Amino acid sequence: MNRRHLLGAMAGLAVIGGGGAFAWNRATGSLADYERYAAGLRAPLSGRPDLKNLVRYATLAANSHNTQAWKFAATQTTIGLFPDESRRTPVVDPDDHHLYVSLGCAAENLAIAGRAGGWPGELLAAPGDGSAIRYDFAEGAAHTDPLFDAIPLRQSTRADYDGRPITAVDLAVLERAGAEPGVRLVILTEETARAKLRDLIVAGNDAQMTDPAFVAELLEWIRFNPRDAMRTGDGLLSAASGSPSLPGAVGRRLFPVVATPKGEADRYARQAASTPAFAVFFAERADNEHWTAVGRACQRMLLTATTLGLRHAFVNQPVEVAAFRSDLAALAGEAGRRPDLMLRLGYGPTMPYSPRRPVDAVLA
Repeated sequence: MNRRHLLGAMAGLAVIGGGGAFAWNRATGSLADYERYAAGLRAPLSGRPDLKNLVRYATLAANSHNTQAWKFAATQTTIGLFPDESRRTPVVDPDDHHLYVSLGCAAENLAIAGRAGGWPGELLAAPGDGSAIRYDFAEGAAHTDPLFDAIPLRQSTRADYDGRPITAVDLAVLERAGAEPGVRLVILTEETARAKLRDLIVAGNDAQMTDPAFVAELLEWIRFNPRDAMRTGDGLLSAASGSPSLPGAVGRRLFPVVATPKGEADRYARQAASTPAFAVFFAERADNEHWTAVGRACQRMLLTATTLGLRHAFVNQPVEVAAFRSDLAALAGEAGRRPDLMLRLGYGPTMPYSPRRPVDAVLA
């Protein structure tokens, strides 16, 4: 959103409404309260965690629109991950590609937390019981793992980065972290390629922001203030993108006015220009099992990036708009293949963390 326009609208509406700052703050909630809420969601595990805390760590994974379209079912030796089809986003993700990538991200968190917490095991893809993936585990020795420590710290940072290049050593570390059978990771740093990626992101954004169905679906998942984010436990908190808090009704009314295609294009172009590296993931085949594998590889890379002090943000417009997929694949040297994910990597600020639903809401 255009921050200047939103701030002006906030001031005007506060005066017109006659309720003053108190009424406004009551409708939006306190960011300080939200930060305490977010810290509780990300409380570090200690000792041998119980199954509910393993699931809590799994839910801190990256996921599309923060819909958290997952369910978990636990026994004494198994945790299954299932898609929650009630949380699908059929406009932006008609084939559930992002949904299964998100499940893979959660599964990787689960396995990392299990090994580090003394419940080592194995992830089994598509076991045939209706789950997307299953973690079979047993009691064992705990293991120190920097990726485990990074789980509560990882966040998608949709902000400008400072433009500093990432060292060749760190890029190689990221590539190793993203290695997974059936998955190809390409990291692009060359200036000409990055400029072309910027243009693809902007073109994809233009296509999406002029599609009323896309805008309506996106609007369903935006949480315009801390109060609504804590109430729902999901969605895209506007403060996490640097926008001010608004009462939900006001935000929904203003969104079509201030989130214009041009304004969003300018924001994405600026953010892309500040980004020293882009990562693009490709699956060997376009099916649920391979999309889950992409999620696992991506989550490992994101946690590794966190340990290196790097920020990331998804810029999937050229993936989500089918017309631009071939151009993205060609830029990445993978002509003829379907790209599955694209994200920015760089050095940037810490933003408010995204909300999460309570474990009891996702655990069957």
